[in-house]
Amino acid sequence: MVRVLFQPNPCCTPPPPRRNHPARSHLTSPVLQKLQLYFSGKHSNSAMLSKPVQMLIEHREVITENFFRSSVNRIKALFSSSSSEIAEYVELPRRRRGSERKPLVTPINELKRRARVERKMRREVREFTLRPPENGFLVKSLIPVAHDVFDARKVLFAGVLRVMESIPIHVCRVCGEIHVGIIPHRIHSCDVAGSLSTKEHSWVKGGIEHVLPLVESFHLYDRLGRAVSHEERLEVDRIPAIVELCVQAGVDIPEYPTKRRAFPVYNIAGKMIDFEKKFPRDYSSGKDIQPFGFWRWKKKPEDNDSPPFSSVDSIQDIAARGLEAWEKMRSGALKLMKKYPVQTCGFCPEVQVGPKGHRARICQAYKHQMRDGQHAWQEAAVDDLVPLVHVWHVPDPNDGNPLVHELSRYYGKLPAAVELFAQAGAIVGEEYYGLMRKDAALPALDEERLVV
Repeated sequence: MVRVLFQPNPCCTPPPPRRNHPARSHLTSPVLQKLQLYFSGKHSNSAMLSKPVQMLIEHREVITENFFRSSVNRIKALFSSSSSEIAEYVELPRRRRGSERKPLVTPINELKRRARVERKMRREVREFTLRPPENGFLVKSLIPVAHDVFDARKVLFAGVLRVMESIPIHVCRVCGEIHVGIIPHRIHSCDVAGSLSTKEHSWVKGGIEHVLPLVESFHLYDRLGRAVSHEERLEVDRIPAIVELCVQAGVDIPEYPTKRRAFPVYNIAGKMIDFEKKFPRDYSSGKDIQPFGFWRWKKKPEDNDSPPFSSVDSIQDIAARGLEAWEKMRSGALKLMKKYPVQTCGFCPEVQVGPKGHRARICQAYKHQMRDGQHAWQEAAVDDLVPLVHVWHVPDPNDGNPLVHELSRYYGKLPAAVELFAQAGAIVGEEYYGLMRKDAALPALDEERLVV
């Protein structure tokens, strides 16, 4: 006789009773039990608590006050109509590697569409109407803007030179980082070949070229003419790119003559047809220019090169005017670049103002051997024409304490020119609040480890 044993189905068996996990139980947690006994007064001795818990208990009033204060400020900012109270942190883009190309200003699909349109135009044998400045004429509405940008650049450079007499500029001789202020910062961010093992900077005195880097471009007599060749690279003058943009937009500088057309240029079957002579009759072939350099050029009596600031102006007024000139120069350059094209290399800082780049083989960036030294030209942004050198923002210049490495995540950054004028007393606009870390309160060194 066979005996059959019936085993219960595991699916029908009720689960065992669930036990409370020690980490989830409020009664079995040792830290919570100690805190409950401490606040209930049964154990007045605080030596039984760990050191972090003791610090939380000692600073509980400060932590609670800061928590409620930040909560109230956040609620006010959410229901406020002004944008100045909502200053979210704006993170700067990471530093581009040498093998990475600059981001395109125009999307690649739009560039392909334009190329298809141009290829279709070349197949049709007919005249295409060109508008200024493509036909060689000036955009009349942008001529005052070009003069404003040219004058603002003069005021900006003069203001930076005057403010630098009171506020020094420091530059690291190893990595080239800039700091604006009397006392250099102590943030360990020198991470290049040849730097110290502690990543500390080696500071030396800097100049205006570190605050406002000079970006040069070849000066073109005819911006619609052929590009500068490699053999002509030493024969053509190089001037600041922002000045060349102003010259092409309508500013006349005697030492840098340019061609102003009386007749437009025509586009027939994709080819540019110019009916003007290369050098017209009214072209002054160096009438008031010395052949040995523009510094010997004879100035006319009506020329007014008076300094923009007087000796009685205060440093705060100079800083305010300098900051205004900085904003005017960048905004005006952005308006001009929408009509007058500017080219830049995708791998190096080279800039050429004009509809096309030059052909000088002077690029030494990533894989320049594959291009035979030619630049990888693309559309330029305003930051390529007027570079932004971001420096650490000093919250209180009169404090006398340098910026330390332990609190580096609470410090903001500003462009070097803006930081220089801000320390001199100029009021910074709301568009820079996100960079200045207005959203975070700067703690002390003994409070930093209590920050959650």
